[in-house]
Amino acid sequence: MISTVAISKKLLNPGERLLISTRQHPKALIWPGVVLVLFLALGVFVQVRVDQSWLSRTVWVLCLLGILWWSVRPLLTWLTSVHAFTDRRLITRRGILTRRGHDIPLARISDVSIEIHLLDRPFGCGSLLVADASTNGLVRLNDIPDVEATQRQLNELLHQLHTGRGGSEGV
Repeated sequence: MISTVAISKKLLNPGERLLISTRQHPKALIWPGVVLVLFLALGVFVQVRVDQSWLSRTVWVLCLLGILWWSVRPLLTWLTSVHAFTDRRLITRRGILTRRGHDIPLARISDVSIEIHLLDRPFGCGSLLVADASTNGLVRLNDIPDVEATQRQLNELLHQLHTGRGGSEGV
């Protein structure tokens, strides 16, 4: 069982078992961290180099707004987004103020594939692409930790479901 973060138990139906619960790999926070450092460096640079306090304050306000939008917002989005697979469905939940969710019954999943880009390899993560039989077609879950093991586990679960073996004792 792969589980890096528990999804709320209130999302599960009676008798439903949580098999995989994860969020994006922390790699998704690298750029927001770089942006945070750049905005702080800009604020300090202007404060040290410029004698006019109104200009320094204005730059700090702009830096604060930039930090909130390009660093704090992605962090909060990362913290509030979760992907989970149960023995019955795929559950996705995300959002800070407005929560959005998507559930796909496992019986409607037709394919599970992965994409691992060059920058994903050192971190051991990648994108999980879940194709279903609905009008949505494809659900992309980016930066899933240990994506290959997750794909293998899902393929085994789907095999058990489609061959009628039932149960998920080995998953």
